[in-house]
Amino acid sequence: MRIGQGYDIHPLKEGRPLILGGITIPHTHGLDGHSDADALTHAVCDALLGALGEGDLGTRFPSSNPAFKNMDSLVMLASVVETLSEKGYTLVNLDTVILAQAPKLAPYMEAMKDKLAKVLGVKETQVNVKVKSGEGIGMIGRAEGIAVLASCLIEVAQSS
Repeated sequence: MRIGQGYDIHPLKEGRPLILGGITIPHTHGLDGHSDADALTHAVCDALLGALGEGDLGTRFPSSNPAFKNMDSLVMLASVVETLSEKGYTLVNLDTVILAQAPKLAPYMEAMKDKLAKVLGVKETQVNVKVKSGEGIGMIGRAEGIAVLASCLIEVAQSS
């Protein structure tokens, strides 16, 4: 068994869609970044890559490469899941925390969890998505950005 942790943060910017876990959330601002800036999916990718000892998302999909401009982060995640399988591992569980003051994300948590589980190829019970506010403190508390923490446990795949 191996564990991995991931982290991502993006500033909020007017005129961009807000996408978390592959779900578009109605809001006046979205996350700014080279790809679709889905901080939840990026943190999940980094956790899995960390558990595999395969570097990070920025190495695999560098922002300096125009081919990845506005890329769907679920495509990135599918690529990481393929590497996980090629290396002979499966996901045991994933736990995430979204740090966001606004918008209120509770109505979207289940959809984010379901979407991630589908791309990960696991049961919804193996994925957890939580949300914590910034309590008015710092960048998160002032609703200037959203950060995400992710932890995962992987194990060698069982032979059939």
